[in-house]
Amino acid sequence: MKKGLLVVVGVLVALAGVVFTLQGLNVMGNSGMSGQTIWAVLGPVIAIIGLIVATFGARRGRVAR
Repeated sequence: MKKGLLVVVGVLVALAGVVFTLQGLNVMGNSGMSGQTIWAVLGPVIAIIGLIVATFGARRGRVAR
């Protein structure tokens, strides 16, 4: 169950990172984050961290033979 939870959390964090990036680039407006350079920089970092967590969760429990 923890394996699936890590995958779900990782995907959600990655999606949040994508949204933060789009807001920082002013693609998605109507937010205090819109047009702010810091979110255009932090968004991809957050998305990559989410993908790492999801990948770790997907690989967890596998036995190398």
